[in-house]
Amino acid sequence: MSLISRLSKPSLTTKRLVEFASTGGFQTRPSRLFSISASAMSGTRTETDAFGPVEVPNERYYGAQTFRSLSNFKINQPADRMPEPIIKAFGVLKKAAAAVNMTYGLDEKIGNAIQQAAQEVIDGQGKISSDDFPLVVWQTGSGTQSNMNANEVISNRAIEILGGKLGTKSPVHPNDHVNMSASSNDTFPTVMHISAVLEINQRLLPALKSLHQAFVAKSHEFDQIIKIGRTHLQDATPLTLGQEFSGYATQLEFGIARIESTLPRLSLLAQGGTAVGTGLNTKIGFDVKVAEEVSRITGYHFKTAPNKFEALAAHDAIVEASGALNTLAASLTKIANDIRFLGSGPRCGLGELSLPENEPGI
Repeated sequence: MSLISRLSKPSLTTKRLVEFASTGGFQTRPSRLFSISASAMSGTRTETDAFGPVEVPNERYYGAQTFRSLSNFKINQPADRMPEPIIKAFGVLKKAAAAVNMTYGLDEKIGNAIQQAAQEVIDGQGKISSDDFPLVVWQTGSGTQSNMNANEVISNRAIEILGGKLGTKSPVHPNDHVNMSASSNDTFPTVMHISAVLEINQRLLPALKSLHQAFVAKSHEFDQIIKIGRTHLQDATPLTLGQEFSGYATQLEFGIARIESTLPRLSLLAQGGTAVGTGLNTKIGFDVKVAEEVSRITGYHFKTAPNKFEALAAHDAIVEASGALNTLAASLTKIANDIRFLGSGPRCGLGELSLPENEPGI
């Protein structure tokens, strides 16, 4: 029995259906369980999916599946929206896939329109806005709803670019064209890796290296200042303040190295494995070309995962990176507590460090 036929059977009581509809979920009609009455909304267009028609706000580029997810998962919206780096990574991947699919026969006009729309997602500029990606992190497994959110937004924007009408799925279809040669099962793991690599390289590592340089500079500045060392807070033997800060610098240096060591595994992409890792419904070489195109777009080196079954079924690279970040967090906490303690006072604490004031306190 298909999923649709199972859902169409009266497995819920009438009372529960009424309660479901009264919560703001999908309103019910005699012929369809999952649909929305156009009379209940204004300024909408009709989009359809396997469950039937849905009324979607005219000003939004997303379609029926995104709207259903919004209604099915009313959990801490909008605070828990999918993070912006994930959305940007979707743009990168969809642009790369369109470019590669064009080499395998995707219509040039459609492919170019998809790439233009995907670039707007990457840039966060143009007609596509963050409100077109309203889904929260709470959704069904494999990121299917977010993948379809990206497919719908990019396809509708591409339709608009080509002079078509939003919601018609013509001449650009969200599944057949934007999601060509892909599955949510390989797309979302790929997006996770792309976003992690970009955030680490573009935001985290530059900040850590700047902090490391500051500690190195302070270790040189303080190399003639002699202070007492302590064990268990008891006076021990002398050392210089510069030596103490050199310890912080090296601790951070090792933390940076740990994070950088995770990048080779994070740079392996699952794209091309499709639903279960076999690569069914893709062309030979698609996975390699997508990784090369993602590398070209981002400026960072990505490779296709050598084993797609591992890439789809496990997230060890993410866990490894999380471990490195946990170690870094512990290091930074330790350093911050040391500096806070050494700067305690000024009259009744240690008072060894003079910490600059940056805000009033009472």
